[in-house]
Amino acid sequence: MYKQMTAIIEREDSGYVSFCPELDIASQGDTVQEARENLELFFETASAEEIQQQSHDAIHITRAEIAVG
Repeated sequence: MYKQMTAIIEREDSGYVSFCPELDIASQGDTVQEARENLELFFETASAEEIQQQSHDAIHITRAEIAVG
């Protein structure tokens, strides 16, 4: 079974952090690819029940223009 999830990956210090908002889990790596692969490891090792418990049904990601300063 396949399910699409969001992976937000951003640079942090000397590496990268990956975050999946649907499950509220995060991982890290030295490269973008490594951070993504480490995040995917959760799906390979977690039980279906654990994924279901962590899952949020409604996630809304949007961009907003905000005045700064």
